[in-house]
Amino acid sequence: MKVISSERLPIKMWLEDIEDGALQQAKNLANLPFAYKHIAIMPDSHQGYGMPIGGVLATEGVIIPNAVGVDIGCGMCAVKTSLTEINTETFKKIMGEIRKVIPVGFKKHDKAQNIRLMPLLPDEGNIVWANKENALKSLGTLGSGNHFIEIQKGSDGHIWIMIHSGSRNLGKQVADYYNKIAKDLNAKWHVSVPKEHDLAFLPVDSDEGQNYIKEMNYCVEFALANRKLMMERIKKVFLEIIEEDTRKKQIKSATRLSDINLEFEPIINIAHNYASLEHHFGKNVWVHRKGATLAREGTIGIIPGSQGTKSYIVKGKGNKESFESCSHGAGRAMSRTEAKKTLNLEEEIAKMEAKGIIHGMRHQNDLDEASGSYKDIDVVMANQSDLVDILITLEPIAVIKG
Repeated sequence: MKVISSERLPIKMWLEDIEDGALQQAKNLANLPFAYKHIAIMPDSHQGYGMPIGGVLATEGVIIPNAVGVDIGCGMCAVKTSLTEINTETFKKIMGEIRKVIPVGFKKHDKAQNIRLMPLLPDEGNIVWANKENALKSLGTLGSGNHFIEIQKGSDGHIWIMIHSGSRNLGKQVADYYNKIAKDLNAKWHVSVPKEHDLAFLPVDSDEGQNYIKEMNYCVEFALANRKLMMERIKKVFLEIIEEDTRKKQIKSATRLSDINLEFEPIINIAHNYASLEHHFGKNVWVHRKGATLAREGTIGIIPGSQGTKSYIVKGKGNKESFESCSHGAGRAMSRTEAKKTLNLEEEIAKMEAKGIIHGMRHQNDLDEASGSYKDIDVVMANQSDLVDILITLEPIAVIKG
């Protein structure tokens, strides 16, 4: 851990290679009058809007919509299967069927999904309610950018399913609405926080603050419901394809279908864009995790790598200095624009094909999610060895990107 002591509060960093923009944003956080104790910067950190991605900020009495971000509740889920091997042709069938049942990118379902699959809607007259119809069509969809579905082989010998997705457009609508309110109120109050820092805040005891907290929490629940629905549909695809392949084998080898007992362990879920009221260093404070995940002692979490690299199932160590947090992934090493301009498509494809990974990288525009645009996950994990223990290492077999 590296400590910067030049600002009002210390900045504690679990990395060396922080970019200038992210460092300046961390300094802006450290000088907020309501920031508490210190700022924690995770090893995957890079510049975001207002606050660095991979940043952890604790505040007293206020909440900052931009310190949560636009994809409220975005996070990871993973499920361990009882399978230990699947042949390549079966994998290709599975990935093809997944694409049929889960819209990716900006696509959503043509019809609204069952409303019972969503968290209970709050009262009328709020942003969530106003966007419920679009949310019902977006439920069970992957989204774009760095969101993904990946099939992996674990160091435990088992096949795993992993999903990275968020609250789709619902979280953005809530974030944008309350960030605008915060900006307008901060201008009216002539607050000391510079407007250009994009860190407008809401007092938690105000109506606006309470409304944001309620809608933020709903988006966290919606994002989980979104991941759960996708996972259930992926599990169904696995069952159907494995059963179909088994029936074909029966003809040749008289294998009984009952001999195949495909089981799934309970889902592991962890969010990385939210704020919660927690007790740290003797006070109840609002901990904002923007691209950072909870690593309380014993908490089981997920830290994904980049496309084509390892991911990890981890257990938190409860390090107080990080506000019991850890990284949410590998973290970007270059912007999307820079990646598309500088990375070599053939080289990035060759990296994955050398490992036998089934992927969808075909065009120059796909390079914004190539492994070359991200930090080295091995370095990231080494830098946070005091934050988490690695339980299982996961190697990618097949990936679908948003």
